[in-house]
Amino acid sequence: MIVAGLVIIVLLPFFIFPFVFQTYETLNSGHAYILSFIKFAILATFGESLGLRIRTGVYYKPGFGLLPRAIVWGFLGVTIKIAFVIFGEGAPVMLKTMGVVFPHSNPADILRQADFSWLKFLSAFSVSTTMNLLFAPVFMAFHRITDTHIQRTGGSLQGFFTPIQIGQCFREINWYDFWDFVLKKTIPLFWIPAQTINFMLPEGYRILVAALYSIILGVLMSMAALMQQKKS
Repeated sequence: MIVAGLVIIVLLPFFIFPFVFQTYETLNSGHAYILSFIKFAILATFGESLGLRIRTGVYYKPGFGLLPRAIVWGFLGVTIKIAFVIFGEGAPVMLKTMGVVFPHSNPADILRQADFSWLKFLSAFSVSTTMNLLFAPVFMAFHRITDTHIQRTGGSLQGFFTPIQIGQCFREINWYDFWDFVLKKTIPLFWIPAQTINFMLPEGYRILVAALYSIILGVLMSMAALMQQKKS
């Protein structure tokens, strides 16, 4: 309840004071990559702490590596912004090469229209599908490696900046779980539908929504892990 109250307090000014939201939009349009780093560093790391709370009853424990996780998520937030630009522009062009007719010279402009259309939905779905099939597996594997590195170095900031022992990390990662749950289930059942909805939203909100998605997924994965522990 305390954490929920703090979240409400942090978000409330965006709804009460118009200038706060306007300032956010100005910063977001002028410094998109910096804001992407900050959003993911805060929100996605909060999602991991929330997942830890669900699994263990605490938001933080020694070795969790709060700051290293925030740094990793910030970096990943920048890569996600880059992927949004590449696939958000490229996937509609791919549809055009397949014979889909667009009303604009730039096919990606369909995603910037405010009103709903099936062409917009098809374009958003193509962006989400190509991004989650081509970019997401590499992104998720890298995240597994950095998580393992953080655990191996005790969650310390000093240990985090030591060279990553890639071979050791590869041997310690449960790749079957990575395939069976992360790739085979979360991508088709969560990420592709979720990001399809996201790419139908105004462009300035997409990175923020993606960061919020990471909180939701962290909670769902923690609940699934908890249920699995109870069964075993």
